[in-house]
Amino acid sequence: MKIILKQSKRYLAAIALFLLGSCSDNYLEQPALGALDDNVVANAQGVQKLLIGAYGALDGQQDADNALGGGGPWEAAPDNWVYGTVAGGEASKGSFGGDQPAIDQIVKFISNPTNGFYNTKWKALYEGVARCNNTLRLLGNVEDISDSERLNIEAQTRFLRGHYYFELKKMWNMVPWIDETTEDPKQPNNIDIWPMIEADFQFAYDNLPPTQSDFGRANKWAAGAYLGKTFLFQEKFPEARDILNTVTASGVNSGGVKYDLVPFFKDNFDAATENNAETVFDIQMVANDGTSTITNSNQGGKLNFPYNSPFRCCGFLQPSVDLMNSYKTEATTGLPYLDTYNQNPVKNDMGITASESFVPYTGSLDPRADWTIGRRGIPYHDWGNHPGIAWVREQSYGGPFAPKKNIYRQATQGIYADQSSWAPGTAINVHIIRFADVLLMAAEAEAQTGDLPAAMNYVNRVRERAANEDGFLKKYKDDSDPLAGFDEDQNAANYNIEPYTSTQFSSPENALKAIYFERKLELAMEGHRFFDLVRWGIAEETLNAYFDYQGNLTTDVRGGNFISGKNEYYPIPQAQIDLSVDETGAPTLIQNPNY
Repeated sequence: MKIILKQSKRYLAAIALFLLGSCSDNYLEQPALGALDDNVVANAQGVQKLLIGAYGALDGQQDADNALGGGGPWEAAPDNWVYGTVAGGEASKGSFGGDQPAIDQIVKFISNPTNGFYNTKWKALYEGVARCNNTLRLLGNVEDISDSERLNIEAQTRFLRGHYYFELKKMWNMVPWIDETTEDPKQPNNIDIWPMIEADFQFAYDNLPPTQSDFGRANKWAAGAYLGKTFLFQEKFPEARDILNTVTASGVNSGGVKYDLVPFFKDNFDAATENNAETVFDIQMVANDGTSTITNSNQGGKLNFPYNSPFRCCGFLQPSVDLMNSYKTEATTGLPYLDTYNQNPVKNDMGITASESFVPYTGSLDPRADWTIGRRGIPYHDWGNHPGIAWVREQSYGGPFAPKKNIYRQATQGIYADQSSWAPGTAINVHIIRFADVLLMAAEAEAQTGDLPAAMNYVNRVRERAANEDGFLKKYKDDSDPLAGFDEDQNAANYNIEPYTSTQFSSPENALKAIYFERKLELAMEGHRFFDLVRWGIAEETLNAYFDYQGNLTTDVRGGNFISGKNEYYPIPQAQIDLSVDETGAPTLIQNPNY
């Protein structure tokens, strides 16, 4: 059930604009100005609507036509497909070189502070901060609610503010802190805001109830998971271990269901089976909400469907050859090739026309590959076998593959797809944290603090779910008629995955290598990769090796170069620096190093 955002988002944008004032480019020059007197909204109903407005900013979309502030909606996409997935080497931008060329600059780390994508993302996140601050400021004047309801609202709001600032911190590192007590919003970015983010999540963890009336609202355990993630990003490994172990042992989702991995990996990426035991915190998406737009249907991902296909548009977010090769497993052990996965690559159809025959790869493979990556000759959910180059806009530029986790099913498209725009929307949620992520974060914390058996058990729990044979894709009975049905007796590929043994977890270094790789396999295409590489301190070596390998196969990343000491964080948007100029003519905001 997605009550908070399914029933409320239809009027959310109008409420947010009405109560919080219209948006401008200058988020630091003046506070959000209310169109109504505070006394009008300082009541139980008003503050709840303000809180819903704070939730509504999660999707990064302000109106039906574009993202907040006039940029394309993909510039502030909440799943960070540009900044986390493509920039992390999991996918090519896709389409062709002349389409959204600003993304090419970002993923090759040759962009500058004037790139408009950064400004759109910055504004979208600070809009969320502004909505949270307005909610907290007005909450103090509300008299017609109980103490418990007041505490619940405050804790939810601080959870959301923690999220928005977490996103800002991992994107730009040094960003200004503005809260409900700030009188002059033109604040410098010269302090580390981790302590404030940590305090918001700690307050939420201490004060949120374990369940909520609406599934989309944050609960105590979502706050605990996010607090653990905050510790992990700060390398506070003992603190991260303790809270993440508590969440894994005792946590329940907002509906009261104990956290667990759902039996089938694929069920996390189907609107019909989401909001399940694995849901820690999702951005709730909804199709066909009556607005005749896809603003609430993951508009930020509208480009990311196969080109010239039943989805109409637009050929972006093509999984990389490097990612596909990562899913190879050793035939005898069922384990991945941690260091040599790009040797003897998975066969693909690069350069093979649609009229030529093609037999897919028959080697040993992790089954998550085919729930993550669309490739020729393998069922593309229930749409038939992926036809290869016929659904690729420019194969030499972006490669042969298509994204899959974001793709709705043919059988249920009338419910979960939204065709109200020139590109489709979808009701598939955006995962901020799911339970598999929590398990792998807990594994990392355990390995960093010395308990390698515990770390291995967490990782193997994830791998054992991936090995559930009932969740494997099947070949179609009749390749000439892909809608004829599945052959239940034969898998679509030679799937082979096994748990790790103590041999691979014999040292912290070996354990961490396995954990890092498992995050790549499990969470691929979900926006985590770049930020993981940065916090692990291996972005330069990993991404430059990716550029060397992938650049020999596709033209999109040629010339890419990650520079340590610079590219760990994106440049502060020049537009925001210009707007931060004080009365002396000096900017309040300081640019990140080496830009």
